[in-house]
Order: sequence, then structure tokens, then C-alpha cells
Amino acid sequence: MLMTSAAGSVRAAGPVLFKAACPACRARFELSAGSLRLVIGASARTTFYSFTCPECASAVRKPAGERIVELLTGGGVRTLRLHT
Repeated sequence: MLMTSAAGSVRAAGPVLFKAACPACRARFELSAGSLRLVIGASARTTFYSFTCPECASAVRKPAGERIVELLTGGGVRTLRLHT
């Protein structure tokens, strides 16, 4: 997961796009912050991001470590925090 601006430079001003890949169809693409959802749980198992593949429409869920959480929240991705 890499955050880029629409112009392609890393962390520049402008609309933020995130590079992603689908494990089902192996397509690679860029997604806007509105196309992603971040879920932060109490553990690594319950912290992940998700999106729908624009190529094959598969629901994709991938683990999100600290760096991914930082990039996604900094890029304006909607975040759901789970409470126990």
C-alpha cells in the first residue's frame, strides 16, 4: 500500500490515491480514500483495511500494520475503531 497524489508524487498536495492489488484476480490499481475502509481493533488480527476490487468486484480484506494505519488515516480513509 503506497499513498500517492493524483500527479503521482509521494505525499504531495492534491487528491490522495492509494496503490493496491487484488489477491483474487491479481489486478493492480489506484483507489481513492473513499474507496477504502480501515478497521482498528485491539490486536493485529482485528486491524485491517478493506475495499472492493474495481476489476472483479471481490471483497478484499488485508491486515494493516502501524505504517499502513498511519498512511490510511493521514490520507483521509474512513476509520472504524472497535471497542471491547
